[in-house]
Amino acid sequence: MKHYLDFEKTIFELERKLEEMKQLSVDSGMQVVEQVKELEQKIEKLKIETYKKLTRWQRVQLARHPERPYTLDYIYTLSDSFIELHGDRQFKDDTAIVGGFATVGAETLMIIGHQKGRDTEQRLWRNFGMANPEGYRKAQRLMKLAEKFNKPIITMIDTPGAYPGVEAEERGQAEAIAKSMFEMFQLKVPILAIVIGEGASGGAIGLGIGDKVFMLENTWYSVISPESCSSILWRDWAHKEQAAQALKLTAQDMLNNQLIDKIIPEPIGGAHKDAKAMANILKDHILKEIAELQKQTPEKRIAQRIERFSQIGKVMKNEK
Repeated sequence: MKHYLDFEKTIFELERKLEEMKQLSVDSGMQVVEQVKELEQKIEKLKIETYKKLTRWQRVQLARHPERPYTLDYIYTLSDSFIELHGDRQFKDDTAIVGGFATVGAETLMIIGHQKGRDTEQRLWRNFGMANPEGYRKAQRLMKLAEKFNKPIITMIDTPGAYPGVEAEERGQAEAIAKSMFEMFQLKVPILAIVIGEGASGGAIGLGIGDKVFMLENTWYSVISPESCSSILWRDWAHKEQAAQALKLTAQDMLNNQLIDKIIPEPIGGAHKDAKAMANILKDHILKEIAELQKQTPEKRIAQRIERFSQIGKVMKNEK
């Protein structure tokens, strides 16, 4: 059974009615072509109206949709071949971050991203997409390997945050994220960072340094999740919608604040409504952007990368 969010209830009921009408036509031989067409048009219009005026919290809900494509879904759809590489060569293989060489069109790319799970067993195995230090160290190893073979790097960001457990802190979580950012600033190959779902805090920025940063239409990117923000400010998660509104964490907010370069459109209703079409859209943007970035010298890319992130944030002075 398909999963529907609260604000999609009316659409769900109409789609169910449409299926019943089509089945009635098959079973009874009744001609309901006009009624079916009229209802399909009504549903399409309602979808456009609904998804055009989503609140920030509703965007967060879509970014977390359980049927939404994850990193490996995109990799296996948009690439002709993929060789997954494992381990950080220091501690272990962190399954919350996946990566390897993928053939996309005529390009060989290093694709690295957070990976969540579909069911309870997978979610526990993937640690809900929350990486430990060894995950970021694995990412660093793969990025350096891509640089060695002069292959562009694509990062796919989708995490509720880096793992906050005691053992992660003991193994140097903050240092691992900071080192990942440091290394990404200096890599000589093109880097394209794409938020495909949730982009929370240091867990996201650990893979977020790029020559260009894109976000899919129904994603969010913020220093903190709405729930955590609500619990800090109001001592209760009940104000998560208000927190989401105040955080201004949607793709459009990020573009307005010049924190990202582009919003990649999704099929109506979200990426999960047509995962294959979404992957093809993503593929087109990736290949086009990589082709442009490869025209620049490594020195120019690195200089622009550093300058870009150095300019983020404004210092306001009160002049009397």
